[in-house]
Amino acid sequence: MIDLATERDPETLRQVAQLQDREIARLIKDNAHLRTELARLQGQTPGGVQQELELIKELLAQREQELFGRSSEKRPTPDSEERSATREATTPRRGHGPRPQASLPMVEEVRTLAEESRDCPACGGHVTEMKGQTEDSEEITVIERQFVLKTIKRQKYRCQCNSAVVTAPASPKLIPGGRYTPELAIHVAIAKYADHMPLERQVAAMARVGLEVCSQTLWDQILALAGHLTPSYEALYQRALQAEVVGGDETRWPLLTGGTSSYYAWSLTSPDVAFYQISKGRSTNEARALLGSYQGVVMADGYSVYASLARESRFELVHCWAHVRRKFFEAQQNAPQATHALDLIGQLYEVEREVPALSPRAGPEDHATARALRQTLREERSRPIIAALRDWAYQIKPTLLPQSGIGKAVDYMLSLWPGLTRFLVDPRVPLDNNATERSLRGLVVGRKNHYGSKSLRGCQVAAIFYSLVESAKLVGVNPHAYLLRATYEALANPGTVTLPTDLLA
Repeated sequence: MIDLATERDPETLRQVAQLQDREIARLIKDNAHLRTELARLQGQTPGGVQQELELIKELLAQREQELFGRSSEKRPTPDSEERSATREATTPRRGHGPRPQASLPMVEEVRTLAEESRDCPACGGHVTEMKGQTEDSEEITVIERQFVLKTIKRQKYRCQCNSAVVTAPASPKLIPGGRYTPELAIHVAIAKYADHMPLERQVAAMARVGLEVCSQTLWDQILALAGHLTPSYEALYQRALQAEVVGGDETRWPLLTGGTSSYYAWSLTSPDVAFYQISKGRSTNEARALLGSYQGVVMADGYSVYASLARESRFELVHCWAHVRRKFFEAQQNAPQATHALDLIGQLYEVEREVPALSPRAGPEDHATARALRQTLREERSRPIIAALRDWAYQIKPTLLPQSGIGKAVDYMLSLWPGLTRFLVDPRVPLDNNATERSLRGLVVGRKNHYGSKSLRGCQVAAIFYSLVESAKLVGVNPHAYLLRATYEALANPGTVTLPTDLLA
């Protein structure tokens, strides 16, 4: 008897899978026969039985896709196969070529021949230096990270009156009288919340270069740093609430103590802010705490909490076409009809791509021009596509099983139709909520690496740093440079607010 829990031989597992696949096919066939016979004895038509069997096959195929299929939602374009064949026919290029390294500091090293090596390889004579003639090449190397123990000697001064002694100023510290600099705390915060390294892993890395420290010490430093940066975190929230359109989403955030993991990171994203709030639960109360005072346009998925809150608040709820597309993409393997919906949705995105993307430094006039172009394109080209998609959905809906993949996709789309089509009359509204989902990636990767937070305070600190780091990335600012500036301005003047956009000036 093969133990599948411990078996590691690929060929054995392949043979087992083939046997199980054949057995499943036999059981489905027997099930079809028995159901058909039962329907005949009960005086029913076999059509409904056949539909149920097709649904079972679809569910099995979906399960197989989840386990073994590709996770990418990218569809092949009409010319992708031709391009692939062309690439295979040509000799593949090795590597991707040198990349310009404009941000790296330049170091010049001149290499010379030793006196005993200056013999001519042709005649054995002595070679002399050719002034200004060198053979140049580039190397990229690494200078190992180094922690140093600095002894600070603050010079003392006295007056001839001998009435006072003046001492040179001390370095700013996160913790009064502390031993560690703000730079070290920022280094730890970036490593954890931007590069997703747990504190224990950072302790091990630091030990390899000579710094003996424990994870509790590192936590104390980033906790103190979070206290100084809290005003900037709160200002990010207020800035997000001032945006005309925001994206809302949420994802699980485990709390490792207290026997519960029902905490969630709620995201509020505008064009220049990615704000997070971690709280217990995923109900209307948590959404109200995040969006209760907002009066603009909120883009979200079909989660009912957003619709419930929109009915009692003053914001307008719109919906995301990427979520609709995802459901049709998942259904297309067993329902070829879904391809038509995917093609039409793809045409909507082609229209959107004709509007140039704006940089974070773009001014009001650039945004006004882009909105005018977007409005024109949507009215002339997107509206007919939407009409065709709606007519197709109503035509095909009566022929679908409600529990099938494509049946659920059509129901999902039609149930959110007003929010999905709002973009046709409001050029401010994007086609999807992908910007919000992209901003959550860093938090999700961090969750996988350090499994969440150990305390409620840890949840708050995580929300602060993820908000600061992801907002900086959103507008193209180096998160380390941003935290460094924000920290020193807060130390110089407690309560000072520094936003990532301040570094764009």
